[in-house]
Amino acid sequence: MICYFTHNQIDTQHWDECVAQSPNGMVYAWSWYLDVVHPGWEALVEDDYETVMPLTGNKKFGVYYLFQPFFTQKFGVFGKNELTQEKIEEFLAAIPDKFKFADFSLIGINGIKGIRGVKGINVVNHRNIELDLSQDYSVLSANYNSNTRRNLAKAKKDGLKIVENVEPSVIVELFRKNKGADIKHWGDKEYNRLLRLVEAAKNQDKCVVLGAQNIDNQIVAGAFFMMSHNKIVFLFSGADASNKENHGLTLLLDFVIEKFGGSVMTLDFEGSDNDGLARFYKGFGGQENTYHSIRLNRLKGLRKIIVRIIKKI
Repeated sequence: MICYFTHNQIDTQHWDECVAQSPNGMVYAWSWYLDVVHPGWEALVEDDYETVMPLTGNKKFGVYYLFQPFFTQKFGVFGKNELTQEKIEEFLAAIPDKFKFADFSLIGINGIKGIRGVKGINVVNHRNIELDLSQDYSVLSANYNSNTRRNLAKAKKDGLKIVENVEPSVIVELFRKNKGADIKHWGDKEYNRLLRLVEAAKNQDKCVVLGAQNIDNQIVAGAFFMMSHNKIVFLFSGADASNKENHGLTLLLDFVIEKFGGSVMTLDFEGSDNDGLARFYKGFGGQENTYHSIRLNRLKGLRKIIVRIIKKI
């Protein structure tokens, strides 16, 4: 039986035991991760935490809705056993009626236009790039395209070197002063949440923080990599625009590929709906796959206008 649990009803120890055993588990699903990205998160739980699904919701203008929090690309239905399409659909059908609108990403569903037996839901495809790291670095790097090889050679020629355990705030500031300057809806709240998340992940030994340092000992690029369930997630990066031609991010990704080459890990590049990013990630030999967004609309009439307002918030 699938039950809806509010936050204070969730047994996080049992929850994490389920996530730990889940064949499709991911770093975003741990209770400590959810606590940071969406305090007060709720859940659907089957039986004695045999299968679970996080619910990250909010309320605006009297309407409860579900959304994908910052720093989580996707969620899913997580279970101690392999999941079927039917089981995932059971969980979607169990989303409480109080949630009138939802737009969140979900792994494990087929690329179909709707979910059988669930009214008001449709599915939107998204692109993701991943790199299987099971082969040796010599084989993996041989699959880099010519542009990636050229940029990597330039980074090394310019004397860039990798520094481990960089202070996370340095990387966040690099982002804020460069690419982040164009993201008007991000402020101190979002950046502080990211720093708390990195700290929490480091405490769980599930985060690697790397920087690229130039010959003047300045950090010109940096990144956070989350690690769980045999996946390395390229979660966040920052780079100095004035040092763009040094290709610090190329050097960082190459370092990770070399470090974990020949392992059971997979490098998940994230954020690949953008054509330019997808080309950059494919330059390392990454392969394209698909995940999906669930869009649920139980609103009628003029209340649909609220959806447009919510999506802009």
